Amino acid sequence: MTKRERRTFTSEFKQQIIQLYQNGKNRKALIEEYELTPSSLDRWIQQSENTGSFKEKDNRSPEEQELIKLRKELKKLQMENDIFKASRADTRTKVNVIKRNKDKYSVSAMCGVLELSRSTYYYEAKERTSEDDVTNAILDIFDKNRKAYGTRKMKVELKKRGLTVSRRRIGRIMKEQGLVSSYTIAQYKPQKTSCNESVQANELNREFLQNEEKKVVVSDLTYVKVKNKWHYICVFVDLFNREIIGFSTGPNKDAKLVARAFASIKGNLRDIQLFHTDRGNEFKNKLIDETLTIFEIGRSLSMKGCPYDNAVAEATFKIIKTEFANQTTFASLDQLTLEFGDYVNWFNKLRIHGTLGYVSPLEFKKLSLKKVV
Repeated sequence: MTKRERRTFTSEFKQQIIQLYQNGKNRKALIEEYELTPSSLDRWIQQSENTGSFKEKDNRSPEEQELIKLRKELKKLQMENDIFKASRADTRTKVNVIKRNKDKYSVSAMCGVLELSRSTYYYEAKERTSEDDVTNAILDIFDKNRKAYGTRKMKVELKKRGLTVSRRRIGRIMKEQGLVSSYTIAQYKPQKTSCNESVQANELNREFLQNEEKKVVVSDLTYVKVKNKWHYICVFVDLFNREIIGFSTGPNKDAKLVARAFASIKGNLRDIQLFHTDRGNEFKNKLIDETLTIFEIGRSLSMKGCPYDNAVAEATFKIIKTEFANQTTFASLDQLTLEFGDYVNWFNKLRIHGTLGYVSPLEFKKLSLKKVV
């Protein structure tokens, strides 16, 4: 068994996480989506509140160490007290108390405190696919996935949890619970500006299925309102696994926006063999042409007036508009950038895609690497 590599985090990354938390991002979601430990997140929050510094030496006064120790002891006593209070409850309540705390305490110890035999606990704790179980799972999945999943993806996620439920039943429960997928909201489509008249051909030719990472990257822009003014998002999508590998935000729809998205891509840009976009002037200009020449990246442009030639980028932005842009009111460009970065992290790591066999882009990449090995 290989030893897990210890992760290190920059102060900038910690500050970004704290900003997301202060903006209302759920603690549990932060831990899961960014693969953090609860203790690390709690420590960063405390450091931010106490000194504003994430350096350990700035947070090590004797008084603070004593306070942390007392808080931990108090929390442990409170939890033990909660378990003890349930010692006179009925069997079902005792079982639920043990299930809620089994990640923190041993089942044997809690059974002893609650005077409940372990055999009784394990019998009563068996999962049952009751209506309540399914409803609770649907509510949890819907909430964790930005209220974006309909019955099809909901069915896939339920199956991962060991629950086999028909789409008709899922639809009925969602209707009863008032869960409406964000895809039912009508989309506003701003008018596009005139395109460039370059003679560059469509080298991609709608070959959207690629079997090599970063071989073909497609890009597009979309509009987002920030304080009642249009701002813009540019994303780069890897056709191999539909991952958003780069993005930028800004107040202007221009070549600089695209160049910043290029700069955000991790790794060697020379790995990209072909860059495909529509005929927007922000994609075909001296600045972008120089970037492509420097990194020896091939060029491809959609046919004039044919959005299907850039269908993957168009579909990605429909998803972004529905799941992200239409769900939030942005007070500043900084807020847009921060929250879109958080969305991209979820999109790549956790959001399941039908075209990828209902796994996330990063999970698809991981599975593909295992096949090669």
